[in-house]
Amino acid sequence: MKAENPVEPFKRAVGCAVRSLAGEPELEVTFSTEPPALKGLKARLPLPSRNLPPGEVAIVRGAGDAHALRLAYHEDKLHSQLRPSGPEAAALFEAAEQARVEAIGALAMQGVKENLSANLEARLVARGLGKAHDRSEASLADVLGLLVREKLTGEAPPHAVETAVALWRSHIEEKAGTDLARLEGALRDQKSFAKVTRAILRDLDMGDDLAEDAEEDGGENDGEPEPQDDEGGEGSDSETAEQAAMDAELTDAEGEADDDSAIEIDADKTSEMPEAENPEDGMRPMRPELPFSNQDQWGYRVYTAQFDETVSAEDLCDPDELTRLRNFLDQQLQAVQGLVSRLANKLQRLLLARQTRSWDYDLEEGILDTARLCRVIIDPMHPLSFKMERDTDFRDTVVTLLLDNSGSMRGRPIMVAAMCADILARTLERCAVKVEILGFTTRAWKGGQSREKWIAENKPPQPGRLNDLRHIVYKSADMPWRRARRNLGLMMREGLLKENIDGEALMWAHNRLIARSEQRRILMVISDGAPVDDSTLSVNAGNYLERHLRQVIDEIEGKSPVELTAIGIGHDVTRYYRRAVTIVDAEQLGGAMTDQLISLFEEDARDAAPPNASAKRRAARLARRVRRAA
Repeated sequence: MKAENPVEPFKRAVGCAVRSLAGEPELEVTFSTEPPALKGLKARLPLPSRNLPPGEVAIVRGAGDAHALRLAYHEDKLHSQLRPSGPEAAALFEAAEQARVEAIGALAMQGVKENLSANLEARLVARGLGKAHDRSEASLADVLGLLVREKLTGEAPPHAVETAVALWRSHIEEKAGTDLARLEGALRDQKSFAKVTRAILRDLDMGDDLAEDAEEDGGENDGEPEPQDDEGGEGSDSETAEQAAMDAELTDAEGEADDDSAIEIDADKTSEMPEAENPEDGMRPMRPELPFSNQDQWGYRVYTAQFDETVSAEDLCDPDELTRLRNFLDQQLQAVQGLVSRLANKLQRLLLARQTRSWDYDLEEGILDTARLCRVIIDPMHPLSFKMERDTDFRDTVVTLLLDNSGSMRGRPIMVAAMCADILARTLERCAVKVEILGFTTRAWKGGQSREKWIAENKPPQPGRLNDLRHIVYKSADMPWRRARRNLGLMMREGLLKENIDGEALMWAHNRLIARSEQRRILMVISDGAPVDDSTLSVNAGNYLERHLRQVIDEIEGKSPVELTAIGIGHDVTRYYRRAVTIVDAEQLGGAMTDQLISLFEEDARDAAPPNASAKRRAARLARRVRRAA
């Protein structure tokens, strides 16, 4: 019998808790990497990691509690009648209503309160609210929701978003402070709460967006839906059919629904709103700002990408020449190979230790422990013994080595880089870590066909990047090392190494990594200087390429799940990269690459350990010393 994934009991427990809190035994709870969503009686929650870190557990539980409270204390028809028609006012209205239902649960149950707080903080930080420095960067809907939560529960906004709340607090309290104070008395009455919320919207000068006729209809019917004529019945049937179709999309736990439907709580209510202005209330999924989403504002241009190429090493050289170049590389590096191999073995021991599995014995179910069957032979009444393998905390990992193939790397540096990449790829492959080896250069010196086209078009000013890129795939992540070994010899080919445009190469390598399915993605850049392309720099500012490189690095380090590290050969890359090391001689490259990878994996091991693990170890050592002294 195969051992059960430790995440499965947690999923079952969360599902039972959500159904119980919602009072809906038929509620279907699924877990997916897609954004959380609630549609009808189908709830989708974030997919937890195998090692169940405490912070992530609270976030998953908080998302489930938010869905459950929405089902338990929220009436969709009444909400639809009273919701404003304008997108901005509707966003504020939704945020206040979600704060209301979550406040009911938080005031009644301490555990739910803590889970909701963890989920709320993670969601707002992922939206970028923690980085807001002026009002244009802080969503008014998010801030209003936090202030409503504060009035209802007395709980201050999360520390990470205090700055964003402070930007709006005085403005909101000055204009709507009186009506905000009225919300607490209407906590359990959705209709009264909605009317107070609409008064707050008027206080904030959004009265034009309020649908007065909807409010009047709601008042006349006292919250009950108005009888419908034949046309209304047909509309209702249509809406029911649309809802059933959308519910079917959530059946797949892997979240194959399209992005527009996945982010909606109630698609019938918000589909008419522009996506950028959809309400970001408590039920909204976490949607972090993606890397390079604002690159149109960077001022970086590409004159033409018509002549750029991404090419495999095999396509640039015939097999016989590749074999000859690889043999030449091996002959040149025999003296250095032993040192790098010893360092790689150190890395291998670390990774294998992280992946070591252990067994639990004498269990009532699991895999039959054949080594203990002798006890049954001796005593037929002795029960059978089973064992179960424990899961490792080691995450699926892919590493990309991005090598600078510029002319300044010619000679010893490029040979050492090729050999180190080769040995590390082989080592990591033995440890079940996939490796991708990429290179970047240009197709020609001083512009190539891009510059010729620019000249033919009468040299328009400020052309931007003005050269033909060449991005080389020496080894893809899924290619076995034995098949790619020969490709690294291509770096020894005369005429391959030209100029380097690092920013676009980094974006290319990053986007390849993002498309991977592994849980952990590491990008290591090896370069010996700042980006240089004479053709581009001759018609743009002198720091044009360097500024773009800094912008790309900031986006990856600040917004991407990819872990970025860099090694500079004779060039200080620490002024660009947050995690970087500079070496003076190419001979030090092997040690630097290995040390950087070791530090990353050791750091991951520390992060996976319980927060108080080190304290427990210190306490245990102290106890042993006391016993010895006694």
